[in-house]
Amino acid sequence: MCGFTGFTGTVPNNDIIINTMMDRIIHRGPDSSGIYSDEFVTLGFRRLSMIDLDGGSQPIFNEDKSIVVLLNGEIYNYKELTEELKGKGHDFYTKSDTEVLVHLYEEMGYDMITRLRGMFAAVIFDKRDNSLFGFRDYFGIKPFYYTAINGNLVFSSEIKSILDYPYYEKKVNTLALENYLTFQYSVLAETFFKGVHKLYPSHYLVFKEGKLTIKRYFEPKFDPSPISGEEAVDLIDKTILESIEYHKVSDVEVGSFLSSGVDSSYVASCFNGKKTFTVGFDYDKYNEISYAKNLAEKVGVENYDKMISKEDYWNVLPKIQYHMDEPLADPSAVALYFVSKEASKHLKIALSGEGADEFFGGYNIYKEPMDIKFLTGLPKFLRKFLGAVAKAIPFNIKGKNLLIRASQDVEERFIGNAKIFSKEEREKILSGYEGKYDPKELTKPYYDRIKGYDDVTKMQYIDIHFWLLGDILLKADKMSMANSLEVRVPFLDIKVFELASRLPNNLKVGKAGTKLAFRKAAHRHLPEEVANKKKLGFPVPIRIWLKEDEYYNKVLGEFSSATAKKFFKPEEIIKLLDRHKEGKEDNSRKIWTIYMFLVWHKEYFA
Repeated sequence: MCGFTGFTGTVPNNDIIINTMMDRIIHRGPDSSGIYSDEFVTLGFRRLSMIDLDGGSQPIFNEDKSIVVLLNGEIYNYKELTEELKGKGHDFYTKSDTEVLVHLYEEMGYDMITRLRGMFAAVIFDKRDNSLFGFRDYFGIKPFYYTAINGNLVFSSEIKSILDYPYYEKKVNTLALENYLTFQYSVLAETFFKGVHKLYPSHYLVFKEGKLTIKRYFEPKFDPSPISGEEAVDLIDKTILESIEYHKVSDVEVGSFLSSGVDSSYVASCFNGKKTFTVGFDYDKYNEISYAKNLAEKVGVENYDKMISKEDYWNVLPKIQYHMDEPLADPSAVALYFVSKEASKHLKIALSGEGADEFFGGYNIYKEPMDIKFLTGLPKFLRKFLGAVAKAIPFNIKGKNLLIRASQDVEERFIGNAKIFSKEEREKILSGYEGKYDPKELTKPYYDRIKGYDDVTKMQYIDIHFWLLGDILLKADKMSMANSLEVRVPFLDIKVFELASRLPNNLKVGKAGTKLAFRKAAHRHLPEEVANKKKLGFPVPIRIWLKEDEYYNKVLGEFSSATAKKFFKPEEIIKLLDRHKEGKEDNSRKIWTIYMFLVWHKEYFA
């Protein structure tokens, strides 16, 4: 795990500029650095050493040094690829996973990406035609940002490094803010910094002679097929155990995160390591430490924990939003920061359980199509009528929300695992509302690709392209790297997805719960109470804290600030805060979404 940055073309003092850009992301790689520069490109690298500790420093070159590569991530099948490439006559001067990229590129060109098993964002500069080739892994585990300035391409593992490029003019992208208020994360290709874009997962870019081309090389589609429950469980367990072994490839010790849920517990019980790491809060309902300790004892691993106090949590928020690059309103990001910090005291690599819910059907919302089936079977005009009647009821009654959601097709009601503000609500609170993009406009191109699929599969597909990318993987990378820790995610493996994509719905969700076949596979290694435990993740008591005077006043101060007045209607957002404190509404997620933007803005624009 590392970080890269760079730019094409030549600028005055390019050596000073690249060092400044590299220093900005030193937390991604404190062990060593490397630079390559010529009249066409300047590349900088920060390294966190995992494989070939002495010989794997980057940039890495091919035999005649005509090809240069920078890699952020890990190629887990590099040993097989190395042997294959040696058999074709390639000479290796390191034992690192990075070197396979230059030789594979020589053999296959851009098609090389499909041979890789791992998490990666990489840049290859080909001196033979002065082209730059950048690519990102299948699911977006590793980040890649870029912008075009004065005919040159500037790129990095983190946006904050691009901000140090002297010709970039820093401006807030207000369109990103509008859509963030609905999704709770940055959902557009253009980030919160105007002109700076994300390279999407499964995509690559080529920059040559001043022209930028972007193409997709893989699409994670589902193809359910008949398979028995017993066969599925066998295959899941076999594939996941194999993936865990691949994800342990390293020359340093590997640990594992551990919450009380089945995902991290499955990994922690099978990785054959010694150390696991857990965090909790000083509220019983929000504290998973006792669960983790109990499991660790049963499976024979050590467990290190950190109890997060209210003061710890609130004091670290500015640092969280700084490292996130863009505002993220997921309260659990702070828990991930602290568990990464605890793990980094002991080792450089930790395994984590991200991706199992999206691949195997783990979210409770995936049961909704089954729960409302008795209504969705009605004629659409009747469903719409019942939904309109329910909407017109001025107060909440049992079943109101169910009728409203059942009146809508999945394409209308589901935009991913979070929906904070509706388009109408964000118009009400924003001071300068542009109104571009109804949330459904953003999800529609993805729904269009999977017409004919069942609703559960459609929801999984949307979550992989939105929630997993914009929230889950963003915080996993940024919070771990803030602490110079590499987090590896064995469920987010291409071979695991190939299996998960074949599972029919009856092996994913049902009356008995979620992730049905997956849980049975985990049950082979876990006590029953853990394998069947409801998902919690790292729950955070913000709903309670926002009613306490100290934190209410802290948020009120930001909601009354000059920055708040610039972007919001203060009277409207303060009303949300007051009604929450008075117990009239649970507005905690809406308040948090606004507050995190204001904290982020203060870090980058104050």
